[in-house]
Amino acid sequence: MTAPAARAGDGVPVDVEVLRRHLREVPDFPRPGVRFADITPLLADASALAATVEALAGTVPPGGVDVVAGVEARGFLLGTPLALALGAGFVPVRKAGKLPRRTASRRYALEYGEAELQVHEDAVRPGQRVLVVDDVLATGGTAEAAAGLVEQLGGRVVGLRFLVELAGLGGRRALAGRDVVAVLQHRA
Repeated sequence: MTAPAARAGDGVPVDVEVLRRHLREVPDFPRPGVRFADITPLLADASALAATVEALAGTVPPGGVDVVAGVEARGFLLGTPLALALGAGFVPVRKAGKLPRRTASRRYALEYGEAELQVHEDAVRPGQRVLVVDDVLATGGTAEAAAGLVEQLGGRVVGLRFLVELAGLGGRRALAGRDVVAVLQHRA
């Protein structure tokens, strides 16, 4: 039995089970006890990638977005084609030390350690409507840090979008009060 199709973009149904079959779980990566949700098989399949972008585009809040902020590294892979589909710009939110000009930064905790994100200080203009995109929502620390950076620059976060939500890790609770959508739910 297949799950019901999600409605996306122009109303074309997206079969989430087709997308789910393109995910690969990798045990004990990047450290023992972590089950990594690998999206590379989905990225390698043109129709699955197109369906993913369409499913994400279909969740955009009324009023649209000016900029899609993709979180390094796999958020770049989904955020860039999503920005094109939405007619929006793209802003990379990178790991510390990867951007060449002055940056704003934010430290955060994730399920297996601590990290820091940065964005160019001029990447988001005050008042711009920004959609934050990443591949996986786990504990919510990365997404909250990215949203905080956008807001620090004066942008307005209109939503956070993910391909996969790892159920049971509390990411959605960590983003309480924000517009959060994940195309797929996956057990953690």
